[in-house]
Amino acid sequence: MTMGGGMMDFLSRYREYEVQRNTTHDFIKDLMIYAEHVESTLRKENNALRQQLRDLQLDLDDASKSRRELQQRLRDVEARMGFVTQDNDQLKNRNAYVLVLIDGDGLLFKENFLSQGLEGGKRAAKELRRAVADHCPHADQTEIIAKIICSASGSNKLLKLDNSNNTEANLRDFIAGFNQAKGCFDFIDLGHGEERVDYKVKDITRFHLRNYNCKHLLLGVSHDASYGPFLEELIGDGDSRERITVLEGWPAVRDITSTGVHMMSFKNIFRSEKPVERPTSSLPSARASTPSSAPAIAPPGISYATVTQKVSPPPQLTLPLAPKNTNTAVRVKPRPVPWNPGPRGLDPPIPINPTVLENIKKRKDSSKLCNNHYLRGPCTKGDECCFEHNYNPSKDEKHAIALLARLNPCTNGQECEVENCIYGHHCPSVINGICTHPFCKFRVEEHPPGTTFKTPK
Repeated sequence: MTMGGGMMDFLSRYREYEVQRNTTHDFIKDLMIYAEHVESTLRKENNALRQQLRDLQLDLDDASKSRRELQQRLRDVEARMGFVTQDNDQLKNRNAYVLVLIDGDGLLFKENFLSQGLEGGKRAAKELRRAVADHCPHADQTEIIAKIICSASGSNKLLKLDNSNNTEANLRDFIAGFNQAKGCFDFIDLGHGEERVDYKVKDITRFHLRNYNCKHLLLGVSHDASYGPFLEELIGDGDSRERITVLEGWPAVRDITSTGVHMMSFKNIFRSEKPVERPTSSLPSARASTPSSAPAIAPPGISYATVTQKVSPPPQLTLPLAPKNTNTAVRVKPRPVPWNPGPRGLDPPIPINPTVLENIKKRKDSSKLCNNHYLRGPCTKGDECCFEHNYNPSKDEKHAIALLARLNPCTNGQECEVENCIYGHHCPSVINGICTHPFCKFRVEEHPPGTTFKTPK
């Protein structure tokens, strides 16, 4: 290789190297420009994401605060609703009463009451009230109202009964005595027209059935077939069926018994034999004197024994009236029995350490221990629950939590079938017959009978 040729080769190779170097330089330059662009773009996106994260964190904090406020409001509303429901129940039961409504043209008092005039009327009213009260489980808290509706012809019938020595004066005195005996007892004479009695009895019945405070109706209409369709209409409603009982004097007509309505009788108060009217000519004068203790004598062929053989015993009266006491003339007070509030029965007692209980009560807001989590957990709300889950309570503390949970009535009451239910099925705050809770959420009937309350319910 000559000297001249060698230099040219180096020059050619140098030029190739210079082209490659420039190309590499441009590549590196372009690469750095691209990297700077990517870095700048990512930096901007990162800053935007950081800002979004800060905004979302603020939104989350606000949402959590709002949720807690809503939960607190919900608890407050539920508490107020509990008081409203309790007050509503108390209003519904504040003036509870049983209505005895009698068609006086057919269900007749026994002769020994009628013959005694004023005193007989008073005694009949007292015996009637006593007989009804014996079937009422809360007679001391339930008013008994009686209305006897009759027509002039019905009143005349009382003067024409077989073996009766009643006079118009006796009858007037009897009605006066009945009206005077009790403030809620009325004997009403509508005058002429028997059909008026039917209409009035039916209208009064419909009115009182619509009144929630009317716990039961005793209707003395078993003698009149015209009440059959009326009773069928009423007892078509299951609630009304349980609130109606027909009082039976002499055997009820088929139109009444065929309805399937509950029936009962007060044989010591009302006639159990169908009356036979005497001829008009044999009526005694108004001035005739009558023995004050003359007993009623049944017509030939009819006696208490023959009536009871023909008529099957009436079924027991359903709640709110208790099982029948056949001797209405003698009041026998049942022996007190241990309180059994219903199918669920009494919740088992919980041993409490007072100091531990007070410490649990002092926990506020999110530091409160979650009842569901510690009594039958884990809590299904998880992290969304606003109460404490990360605490390890002692045995005494769990007992305190259980007692506080029981201060909230179970919505199913005695019908609750949840084996591990943590809520109360009767008031746990009753001590020596006194409800010690100042804001007790339990209804009156969820306390033992006779409980007195610190705060009127």
